[in-house]
Amino acid sequence: MKRHFLIILFVLFQLSVYSQSKKEVKKHKIKASAVSVIENGKTIQESKTIFDANGNEVETTDYNKDGTIKVIHKYKYNSEGDEIQDDEYDSNNKLVEKKLIKYNSSKDKIEESYFDLAGKATRKHLYVYDSKGLKIEKKIVDAEGKITSIKKYVYITK
Repeated sequence: MKRHFLIILFVLFQLSVYSQSKKEVKKHKIKASAVSVIENGKTIQESKTIFDANGNEVETTDYNKDGTIKVIHKYKYNSEGDEIQDDEYDSNNKLVEKKLIKYNSSKDKIEESYFDLAGKATRKHLYVYDSKGLKIEKKIVDAEGKITSIKKYVYITK
């Protein structure tokens, strides 16, 4: 019983480190965190995250249940700390997809452009905001510029 309690406590500690905000990561000078799961007495690594000095995630690695790498994401940020690029790699560290992110003057995300490993555009996510800065629409556009879906956001204030 005591062993199970310690295992649960260990897992919760790892989750609490992993789920820290950027501000807390920076304050506590956290350089990396890992999440693992204990199933049937076996510890399985789930993910690993590496942070920069500003508390930004610069690399995340997700693992399969057998411990092999599933996917790696490497992130880049602008001088204001906004994510501007997400490069996705496969288990062989080969680039699979690149995502570039653009913001408006209010620092709202307005566009995510996706590219394959050859650098060819595959799709875009376009975001629209109202005069209050609330996101009201997300459009997904394919490589030819055709809208494939539109998601609407409605806010109830009273």
